[in-house]
Formats: sequence, C-alpha cells, structure tokens
Amino acid sequence: MQGRKSLMKVLFQTRTNLFEAPGGDMIQMLKTKEFLEKKGIQVDISLAFEPDLKEYDLVHLFNLMEPQDIYRQMINAKKQNKQIVLSTIYGLYTEFERKARGGLFQKVANFLTPYQIGYIKTMVKHSKEKRMHKGVYQMMYKRYYGLMKEIVSQTSVFLPNSDSEMKRVAKEFKLKDPKYISIPNAIDKSVFSENTSLDGNPFLQYKDCILCAARIEGRKSTLNLVRAVKNTPYHLVLVGKESQNQQHYVNQVHEEAGENVTFLGAITHQELKQLYQVAKVHALVSWMETPGLSSLEAAAMGINIVVTPKGDTYDYFEDYAFYCEPDDVNSITAAIKKAFETPVNPKLKEKILQKYTWEQTAEETIKAYNLALENK
Repeated sequence: MQGRKSLMKVLFQTRTNLFEAPGGDMIQMLKTKEFLEKKGIQVDISLAFEPDLKEYDLVHLFNLMEPQDIYRQMINAKKQNKQIVLSTIYGLYTEFERKARGGLFQKVANFLTPYQIGYIKTMVKHSKEKRMHKGVYQMMYKRYYGLMKEIVSQTSVFLPNSDSEMKRVAKEFKLKDPKYISIPNAIDKSVFSENTSLDGNPFLQYKDCILCAARIEGRKSTLNLVRAVKNTPYHLVLVGKESQNQQHYVNQVHEEAGENVTFLGAITHQELKQLYQVAKVHALVSWMETPGLSSLEAAAMGINIVVTPKGDTYDYFEDYAFYCEPDDVNSITAAIKKAFETPVNPKLKEKILQKYTWEQTAEETIKAYNLALENK
C-alpha cells in the first residue's frame, strides 16, 4: 500500500544572509513552514539563486525589501516555469531615514526618493559585508525599484501581512486588481498564551515593568523610549540584540539609560513568555511595523500594548492599542502612562487568538497556493 501523497511541495526562498542576520522574516518563514507541514504540505528552504525546481509545485519568495537576492531566485523560477507567490513584508523606512537617522545620510535622504535611499543602503551594506553578487550588480543597472518592479510583475499571488500593506504595494507598483490573500502575522499559541501562575518565574523582580522586545536600533526608536521613561516611576526592560551597524546609536541608548532601565539582551521564547507574564505594558515605538511580532505576543499574553500608527498596526490592533509618535518623547510617555493605568480589554486577546495564529496563517497560505496553481 503506497503512502499518502502530500498535497504539494513548495520551495521557500529569500535573502542569502537569512540565518546570519535573523529577523522577523526568518521567524515568519520558519513558523509558516512548521505549520504548513502539519497540514501535509512539503516545504524546503533554499537560499541559492539557481536550485533545480523540477520536484516543486511552486516557489514562495519572501521579503520584497531585499530585491537583489530574490530577483535572482525569481528569474530561476520563471526559467523553470514555476508559479511564484510572494510574501511582500513591504515597508519603507523613508520617514526614519529623513527624520531620525542622524548624520550626513539623514541630510542626504531628504533630497532622495525612497527607492534611491534603499539603493544606496543596499549597495553600502553589501560592499561592507563583502556580499557582492550578480543580483547586486544587476541592481546597479536596473536600480532598487526596477528589481522590485520586475519581481512584482512576475508574481502570481501576493501574500501581504495585511490589506493595508497590499494597498501600499499596489499603489507603489501601479498594480490593478492584483491577486492576493492577506496572510496574518501570527503568534504561536502553544507558547504565548496566558498562564496566571508566577511560581518559579525568574523575572519576578521586574513585576509591572514596561517591556520592549525588539532589536535595539534607530528604526525601533529605542533611544526615545529610554528618554520617555526618564524621571518616571516606570521600570523599562529591554530585550533583544543590539544593532551591529548602529554602534553610535546603541552607545547613546546605554549612556542615556537611567537606573530604571535594564538590558537583558537576547533571550529564549520561553523566557520571553515569562517576561510577558510579569510585565504591565509592552512598548514597541517603531517607525514602521507590519505589525510587530512582539506586540502580537504581548497582547496575546493579556497585557496592554503601546505602538505607533506607522505601518499596519491599526489593521491588527484597532483601538485596543495605545498609540504614540516615535519621534515625540512626550507622546510616548503619555501613551505608556495611559496603558499602565487602563484595565486590559480582553477583546484584543480574543481577536488575536482567533485570527492571528500560525494555524490561521497556514490555512490562508494554502488558499494562496491553490489560487496560484489555478493559473498554470
């Protein structure tokens, strides 16, 4: 008796430094893979530019913001007549570059288009990291926007994290009636669900803290968050790696942090869950989020969240979150105070556990695959 044939086999592809520089896109890929496999879909990951695709039904690309890598992967998929679906993860940091980056580049950025900014940053990064390759050289000729435009034009079905993200993509690349299915960014409810017992919790000393689980960098506006808790009764706990490319900024964060700020560095998911259990508020005051995994996790753990309206946060959190501006310290302080003093509305947690889980992500992703394969 033959074994049951899987529903389909899919290849995930994305930027070549995924595992050297992990980010939200890596978590999205790995979790999507895990939960698709639970539903019988075979999923492999390849960061190569020209893998053999004959055994795959389609190619799933991730992260339009790294076009120099996925452009090569897209070309390979088209050569081998494979349908392409794209998780866009699309959010330009133009406002941050022009208002808060600091230094000479901030001044220059005010005279450049968003895509010229992206081009320069990509070229500098790849040169510095000695990662020049054919995709980067093609970007010299076709430019940052040009590569994105070609990738978008060859995509069968888009998988944005929200309707508002798809609207941005459609507007920027002049798409008319694109085929898309909104794929929620999600939480692992087997890890991040409320547990009222604090017995043995190693973080009890941080009870009722303000927590921020995010990389320490300018785009997350960590420095303004530190300034916002200065001379307040709140204790801020920062969790996450420090940006290697913004050492001056990271140093400034440490210099301005008072005794009411604790740096814990990178921690495990289980430890993060234990921190959510003792925290009073989670604050992620970024210049752009689609919508921020740690905000979702914190809300699912039953604590109030402070976010900015930049990006797609409102699609997810509606009026249940407390909003502030990333460049306004008083605004951040006021939002934290309000979130700290306001009872938690259980409806946000209910919404997340119903709509924003990896099980739901897998279901919607399969719908997108079937839609793409109808185009063959």
